[in-house]
Amino acid sequence: MRLVWTTPADAAAMAAVHAQAFPAPWDAAAFSELMDGAGVFGLLAGEDPVLGVILCRVAAGEMEVLTIGVDPAARRRGVAKALVVAAVGAARQAGADTAFLEVAVDNAAAAALYAGLGFRRAGVRRGYYDRGAAGRADALVMRLDLSAS
Repeated sequence: MRLVWTTPADAAAMAAVHAQAFPAPWDAAAFSELMDGAGVFGLLAGEDPVLGVILCRVAAGEMEVLTIGVDPAARRRGVAKALVVAAVGAARQAGADTAFLEVAVDNAAAAALYAGLGFRRAGVRRGYYDRGAAGRADALVMRLDLSAS
């Protein structure tokens, strides 16, 4: 699977795959604005079609996964794993020693993927995700020690 480093010029492609992955997606302007920030990097998986996106920020020795999304038709094919592994490698190269992400507590598949990559539970953010008429969902905060081999 081909992974491509993104620039703000890729904001529309990032937003398009994000729209396939989430009911309340980020638009191209949001991706472009974030990509202009210090320490922010992103990756796209696949080319035609784009199958997944990850956007991260490295600051003060920590990497935060701002968002990761995979087209539902491409899930369970290693797309998210490839994106996270590449992002963790980039974060290590940028000097980060810890990585964080949030995942909905009811997203067992994603939580299992992250746990399989070494992420461990660090806490819970109550009501973090807005599910519209369904209410709010908690987020599991997960942490990975990047200094370990």
